Amino acid sequence: MPNLLSGETSPYLLQHANNPVNWCPWSDEAWEKAKAENKLVIVSIGYSACHWCHVMEHESFEDDGVAALMNKDYVCIKVDREERPDVDQFYMDAAQIMSGRGGWPLNAFALPDGRPVYAGTYFPKTSWTGLLHELAAGYKSRPAKYIEYAEKMLAGIKGLSLIEAPSEEKKYAPEMVDRIYESFSRIFDHVHGGKGRAPKFPMPDNYFFLLRYHYYSKNEEALAHTFLTLNKMAAGGIYDQIGGGFARYSTDAEWKVPHFEKMLYDNAQLLGLYSEAYSISKAERYKKIVYQTAEWFEREMYSGYGPFYSALEADSEGEEGKFYVWKEEELDTILGADSVLAKKYYCIGGKGFWEHGNNILLADENVQIDEQKLKETEAKLLEYRNQRIHPGLDNKILTGWNAMLAIGLLKAYNSFNDIRFLTMSKGIVDFIQTSLMKDGKLYHTIKKGEPSIPAFLEDYAFVISALIDLYSATFDEKYLSASGRLTEIVLSEFYDEKSGYFYFTSVESTELASRKIDTSDNVISSANSVMGHNLYILGKLFDKDECIAIAGKMLNGVMENVIEHGPYYSNWAMLFLKMNHPFFEIAICGENALNHRNKLASSFRPDAIIFGSELQDSTVPLLENKYVAGKTVVYTCVDKVCGLPEEV
Repeated sequence: MPNLLSGETSPYLLQHANNPVNWCPWSDEAWEKAKAENKLVIVSIGYSACHWCHVMEHESFEDDGVAALMNKDYVCIKVDREERPDVDQFYMDAAQIMSGRGGWPLNAFALPDGRPVYAGTYFPKTSWTGLLHELAAGYKSRPAKYIEYAEKMLAGIKGLSLIEAPSEEKKYAPEMVDRIYESFSRIFDHVHGGKGRAPKFPMPDNYFFLLRYHYYSKNEEALAHTFLTLNKMAAGGIYDQIGGGFARYSTDAEWKVPHFEKMLYDNAQLLGLYSEAYSISKAERYKKIVYQTAEWFEREMYSGYGPFYSALEADSEGEEGKFYVWKEEELDTILGADSVLAKKYYCIGGKGFWEHGNNILLADENVQIDEQKLKETEAKLLEYRNQRIHPGLDNKILTGWNAMLAIGLLKAYNSFNDIRFLTMSKGIVDFIQTSLMKDGKLYHTIKKGEPSIPAFLEDYAFVISALIDLYSATFDEKYLSASGRLTEIVLSEFYDEKSGYFYFTSVESTELASRKIDTSDNVISSANSVMGHNLYILGKLFDKDECIAIAGKMLNGVMENVIEHGPYYSNWAMLFLKMNHPFFEIAICGENALNHRNKLASSFRPDAIIFGSELQDSTVPLLENKYVAGKTVVYTCVDKVCGLPEEV
C-alpha cells in the first residue's frame, strides 16, 4: 500500500511512496502524531539525483523487517532537501556537530518537538537496525537524558549561526586582494586545474573571482589557472562530450570519472563562466561548451513553458553512469570506418577506460579531427544514446535555481549577442513573476499549478540579481522596479539588525527551532553575499546610500574570513573588488542605446553596470536629464559624478 508520500509532487518523495516504511511528508500532522504517541522522529533527507540515497533506500527502506522497526518505534518523515533547504540546513548542522561531516542521505533522529538528538548520513543496513533499536530503547528508558542532550544540541546549532557585528569598522586597502588571492593560489593543482585534491567540484565562484582579480591586477597566473581548469574540465569526463552539460563533480583529481548526476545550479553557473571566459579569450572551445550546454538544457531540462527542471539522476537501470558510458565495439558499430579516429579522440581503450569494459568519453584535443566530422560523430553517438533508458528526471521547478540559470544565460547573451539566450532568460524571469509569486511575495516552488513553500533568502537573492541583469540587458525598467520591491521584502522580513546579515528564512517562518544565517560561499554563493552585490548595485541605480552602507557593513564583517579562506568566500571577494576599486555606471540614452549596449557588453567589464533608456522618460535617478533628442549618448559615471556625454 502506498504511504502518505503518494500525494506529493516531488520525484524524490514519490520514489519512496511505495516503501513499507510509513513515511509522512514534512507537515504539522506528522509532528502532532509524534507528540500524541510520544515517539522519536526520523527525519530522512535526500534528493532524487543522490546515488547513496537510492542505495540506502534499497538496502533498508524497502526491507519489510527494517520498515517494521521504523514504523513501530518512530514517526518517519521524508524530506526533499531541494524543496526544504531550511530543514536540511537545520539537521545538517546537527550532523556536523556530531561527526564533523555531512552529506546525503541525511538521517536525523529528533524529539517530538523537532530538536535533534542524533544525526548521520548513510548507514549500512546492519548499522541502521542497530541504531533503531538503541535509540528507541534509550528514549523509552531515559527520556530526560534525551531532552538534556537535545537542549545542548540546539544550543550548538544556534551557535553556528551566531554572527556578531564587528565592534568597529576596519579599513582594508585595495591591495588586500593580493592576500585573498594567495589563499586561492596555495591550493592550485597546476597540472589538472582546480584544487589539488579529489573529489573535485567545479566551484564556479572561484573562477569568476580569478577572472576579476586578473582584470584588476593583471596577474597572469590567475588567468592561466582559470583557463587551465576550464580546459581540463571541458576535456574530461565531468563534461558530457556529446550531449553537453557538466556532472556535479569528479571522483578523481583529473576530472575523468564523474559522479554522473547533472544539476541545474552547476550548469547555470558554468554556462555563465565559460561565456565570460570566452569574452576574454575568444576560445572557440568555450563557445562550443556554452552552446552545447544550452542545447542540453533545451533538449533535456526544459519544462516547455518557461522554467527548467532541477536535475538528472546519476543512475539508470540501477547502475550509476550506465547512460553515459561506452563499450569500444559500440563505437565500431555506430561509426564504422570513422570509429578509428573517433576512438583516438575520445581516448577509448586508453585513458578513457573505466571499468567492466566501459569507457568514459574524454576529449584529446591533440588528436587532429575535422570540426565538421566531429559534429557528425557527436550527432550519431547522441542519437544512439538517446535510445537508451534515460536517467531519472527531477522535474521540480525551483525558483532560485531557475534565477541562477537566467543569470547565466544573460552572461551568454552579453558574450555572444545571441537573442536566443535573452529569450530563454526572459522566459524564466517572466514565469517566476507570473507563477511563483502571490500577493507580491516569492515562493520557492510550484505544486499542482500553485506556488508552494514561501521563498527562502536564496530565492529572493538570485531573483533580484536576475532582475537587475535583465534590466541591464533590455533597459526595461519593469525589471528594475521589481528588483526594488523584492529587496524591500528582504530587508523587512529577513534582515537581522543585530548581526547586519540576513536569515535564510523569513520572520514568518516558525517551523524550526533556530533560524540560520549563512555567509560562506560554496558550490552556490551564499545568499548573503548575493544580497551584498544586489544592495550595492541597487544603491547605485536608485541613489540609496543606505543600501550601499548595508552591503559595506556585511562585507566588513566577513573580511577576515575572506582574507584567510578566500575559496570559501569568493563571492564576497568579488564584492570587495567591486567596492574597493572604481566602479563605473555607464548610462546610454537614445534610440540606438540597446545596440550600443550590446557592443559594450561583449567585452568583459566587471567594474561597471551598463544601463540606460531608448526613451526620454525614465524613473532611474541616474538617467535624469541625460536624454538628448535625436542622438544616442553615453555617460560614464563614478559615485554619482558623470563625465560629459559622448555621442555614439
